[in-house]
Amino acid sequence: MKKVLVISSSLRHGSNSEALAEEFARGAREAGNDVELITLRGKDIKFCIGCLSCQKTQKCVIKDDAPEIVAKMHDADVICFASPIYYYEMAGQLKTLLDRGNPLYPSDYHFRDIYMLTSAVEDEESTPERAVTGLTGWIDCFEKAKLAGTVFAGGVNAPNEIKGHPSLAKAYEMGKQIG
Repeated sequence: MKKVLVISSSLRHGSNSEALAEEFARGAREAGNDVELITLRGKDIKFCIGCLSCQKTQKCVIKDDAPEIVAKMHDADVICFASPIYYYEMAGQLKTLLDRGNPLYPSDYHFRDIYMLTSAVEDEESTPERAVTGLTGWIDCFEKAKLAGTVFAGGVNAPNEIKGHPSLAKAYEMGKQIG
């Protein structure tokens, strides 16, 4: 059994990327894993100020919701990030959280496998490339971690428009393979 943390970065109710996150979490849960799904909706996550105090203390000086989420990232064996694609990139709130994950860098973090789930109105295969590249840039800073898989749902825009999309089954199966 693995500890799986799924982080949905969409701030919209009925989010298509969050539906992917829910399916991934359901699959991972059914595979017998300990799964927690967190949404960034309603969270107070401020920008990193670049003070680098966290490199010495492994704690952030900013008092908001990020340190609690980063602590959960530290303890997870598997992390799955779900993001809508905005202007061919990950959502800004996810990038802000990744930046706030700086205390993880000098730590003995547990995570090894990282997944990314994305959705966008554009349906081109290349649509999520920059978002995935952005995440792999973060992953590359953690030598024990790797990008283990991605799922992209293209052609979805309105809330809950993803219903019946084949990417939901892909996200579920990807989660189900964790074990």
